[in-house]
Amino acid sequence: MKEIALQDIQGFRIGSAQDEQGGTGCTVLIFPDGAPCGVDIRGGGPASRESELLNPTAAAERIHAVLLSGGSAFGLNAAGGVMQYLEEKGIGFPTGICNVPLVVASCIFDLGCGDNVRPDAAMGYAACVESERNVIREGNYGAGTGATVGKLCGPKGMMKSGLGVYAVQVGELKVGAVVVVNAVGDVLDEHNEIIAGMLTDDGKGFADTRRVMLEEYGMHDTLFSLRAAAGTTNTTIGAVVTNGKFDKSHMKKIAALASNGFVRTIRPVNTTADGDSLYALSVGDVEADVSTTGTIAAYVVEQAVRRAVLTAEPAYGVPAAKILTIG
Repeated sequence: MKEIALQDIQGFRIGSAQDEQGGTGCTVLIFPDGAPCGVDIRGGGPASRESELLNPTAAAERIHAVLLSGGSAFGLNAAGGVMQYLEEKGIGFPTGICNVPLVVASCIFDLGCGDNVRPDAAMGYAACVESERNVIREGNYGAGTGATVGKLCGPKGMMKSGLGVYAVQVGELKVGAVVVVNAVGDVLDEHNEIIAGMLTDDGKGFADTRRVMLEEYGMHDTLFSLRAAAGTTNTTIGAVVTNGKFDKSHMKKIAALASNGFVRTIRPVNTTADGDSLYALSVGDVEADVSTTGTIAAYVVEQAVRRAVLTAEPAYGVPAAKILTIG
């Protein structure tokens, strides 16, 4: 297995647009020829679009774009700009009257960062135009612009997160992941040590969100519960892309296996205060096993989650792992 650039996987392109002062952005993956797609949604509060289209029993076999966006449910408006761009390029499902682009989308809650701007159709369109360059920037870009982690007890102890990308090749099979981490919980390294998450009151250490939940729940008035944390809302979203040859029922299983990458790196995860959602798409014709591909997908998701917090820069008064010294 060797690490590769995400762009080494042919058949799609990626672009981002953001408003740094506004504290939000969006990232789009475009599949000009369409791609079989599955989704795994484990969080209790997803903001999403066209998810039912990905049901294996639904008629459409391919979709044309995945939008990852800030702005909570308001950010779903950015999909209109993606549809406009794709229609102008003649990309979409042929109906005999026009081509209808099939665009799925998921959003994180980043409201409160910056000037509280929300991604709109213009920003979605701009991300599509940027995809023509097919250049990837991690950290505080695109849908990761306003992402944060460690928010169980509110914004005081949270840390900056962002957009993370990672891809590998095993033989002829290539698998990559794009992830936006905006979790209520903490992010862990390979040794289950926290690398970003809720800070202690003095900002010099990690509070350990799971420990707080297990040991301090209800002990004092300032401790937020998950119900309160849901008021600020959190979500980790992303997409896995492979050149393996699969249909959308296979991709649904691969998405489920890939979500194990969230489980291994975020603690706690998939809570009612999160809207965790992960897409998986096929863009190639390499014969591959579903379980093997899903296992690789979980690995690249793990690495992308960690890169999302390790590449993030401090912003909006929120510290980042890149410059924070703990201990």
